[in-house]
Formats: sequence, C-alpha cells, structure tokens
Amino acid sequence: MQLREKLLSNGNKSLYLDIYRNGKRSYEFLKLYLVKATILVEKEQNRQTLATAQAIRAKRQIEIQNNEYGFTGQFKTDTPFLNYYRAMCEDRRGNRESTGNWGNWYSCLRHLERYCTEKTTFRDITTEWIEGFRDYLDNAAKDAYKRRNNDLSEAKQLSQNSKVSYFNKLRACINKAFEDRIIHVNPLRGVEGFKQAETERAYLTFDEVKKMSKTECRYPVLKRAFLFSCLTGLRKSDIEKMTWSEVQKFGDHTRVIFKQKKTGGQEYLDINNQAETYLGERKKNTERVFAGFNYNSQTLLELRRWALASGITKDVTFHAGRHTFAVMMLDLGAEIYTVSKLLGHRELSTTQIYAKVLDKKKQEAVNLIPNINE
Repeated sequence: MQLREKLLSNGNKSLYLDIYRNGKRSYEFLKLYLVKATILVEKEQNRQTLATAQAIRAKRQIEIQNNEYGFTGQFKTDTPFLNYYRAMCEDRRGNRESTGNWGNWYSCLRHLERYCTEKTTFRDITTEWIEGFRDYLDNAAKDAYKRRNNDLSEAKQLSQNSKVSYFNKLRACINKAFEDRIIHVNPLRGVEGFKQAETERAYLTFDEVKKMSKTECRYPVLKRAFLFSCLTGLRKSDIEKMTWSEVQKFGDHTRVIFKQKKTGGQEYLDINNQAETYLGERKKNTERVFAGFNYNSQTLLELRRWALASGITKDVTFHAGRHTFAVMMLDLGAEIYTVSKLLGHRELSTTQIYAKVLDKKKQEAVNLIPNINE
C-alpha cells in the first residue's frame, strides 16, 4: 500500500491510497488535498494534512492484514507480530517528520527478526517473551542479525543507549497493538526496560568560545556555523538546511522559524544581535544561510585543528556548540524551563542533564572547605 498524490488542474494535489492486494489493484481517494504553499500557514496546513493521510494509511494497512488472515472476534491476537511491526516501521519511513527515527526502528526490526519468527503472533507476546527480548538485547552484538551462528565471543556488544532505543521501539509497538485492540491485556505491565546511559557532554567555556572567535579557521563558513551554534544551540542538521525564508524580523528581534530535522517539531527561536552577525548578508529566501557548509569527516578534522590553534585541547565536535549554549545559558542564570524551550527539548529531564554538569551549589559547597595549609 502506497500513499500517492494526483496533480489537479488548479495546481493542488489530491492524496489517495494505491492498494495492491491478492493480485488486484484498487484506489481509495482520501478527500485530502495539498495546496500550492507559498506562505508559512499554508505549509503548516500541508504538514497536518499529510500527517492525517499517513495515519489513515497505517490504519488501512492493519485493517487489510486483519482481513487477509481471517481474524474474527473482538481481539485479533493471531495478528502476525513482525508484519504489524513492519507496518509501523514503514509508516515512519514514509513520514517526513519521522525519517530521523526510522533507522532505529529498522535496526530493531533486524534484531526482532533474529529473536522470533514469521509465525510469531501477538498471542505469543507475553511478559516472559518481552523479558526474553530484553535479555537478548543485553547480550546481543551490534551486528548480531548479520551472523549465521550465535558466536558472539569477539563481537562488540550493543551500547546501553542502543538497548534503550530498541526496547522502546518494541514498547511502542505493543502499546499501539493494545490501543488497536489487537491484544486485550498489555504484557508490558511490570516489565522494566533499560536505563539511559549517562554520557559526558563536552562543552566550551565562554573564554574558550572567545578564543575560537579570534582565531582564523581554514573554512570561514565552518567558523560562522559553529559560533552560531554556540550562541543559539542549533544542531548542525538544522544549520545545514536553514534557508533565509526561516529567518524573520519581528520589530527589533530576529527569529528563526524552522522544523527540527531530528524530531520534526516546529520551533520559534529568538536570537540575539551577536548571533545575527554570523548569518551574513541576507539573500533570496530559497538560498541556504550557511551555503557551502556540509558537516563530514573533513569538516570535523578542520574543526579540531581550529580548536587546537585556539589553545583548546578538548575533544571538540560540532555538537559541542549546542552543549556550550545550554551550559552558558544556565551559568548566566537563565531558568531551566526557558533553556529547555530554546533547545527545543520535549522533556525537561533532557535539559536537566546540563544542570547536572553545571551544579553551582556543589561548587559553592566544596569551596567552603578552609585552606588546610594555613
């Protein structure tokens, strides 16, 4: 089943489902339309319309699967598990807002295909089955699904964060099956997942940012982009794709209105005059603000050379700019809720990690110890 578009005489596009089943093709027109978007409101309207169409497609996919396998009764526990999971996986691949997350869904699928079989149905998904998959992830190799045997003696194990991500994908699948009345009892109850691993977040001090701003960089656009990240907290993916249409003036303030590439969330980011200087001279709305900036291994190497030339020996990556902004804001007294919104975090707990890095109360406490040499 594919979601397709039909161009209409007025320039709009009609959305419909192209369904191929049992050797026959049929079409379902959804009476949903994408307009020729020229302004932000129309673009947002198209985004919502497309999301609605994707939701209908996912629902039809499950309905067709249920009919094909002759399910009857109030619940459909004989639904093939892997087919159901694949439908969710495919839905995310077709959704522009979920492309960044699709890779994790697909990687989890490869492990699920190794853990169970095509004959596994939701009738088999018990608490013990879920705990078994959790144990599998705890012992699985990063590339376990590529191996023809179970010899993992010299294999690199999955990272803690990969375990968290994959188990959460299974959790999302089972929760949706419960909502869709595939199963009448949620087997996840009482099952604990993995805890997120704490990772060190490299960041620069304000003085280090000043040093880098005064040091020449081989690629001027890299220098502009990185310092812009330090002053705004924007990710490299959002800086790479930023166009001048996203940079708008509201009185004396400049605001960047964009959709996060990672999460798909709509963001409204106010930037200060200092950050604005790194945007450069305004050009056509369709042109990229940081034209020529593409982050790759060569760019990373040059970023580290530039940092070393500035007298900084830290392991600097481009994402350190985002960390720098977060820590700098908290250090200057900004409320954590405000910082969370500036970073576009969905959960406050994500921002609290930076507060943990910069805990002034702890710093003040250890400085209370008198000088033992006096």
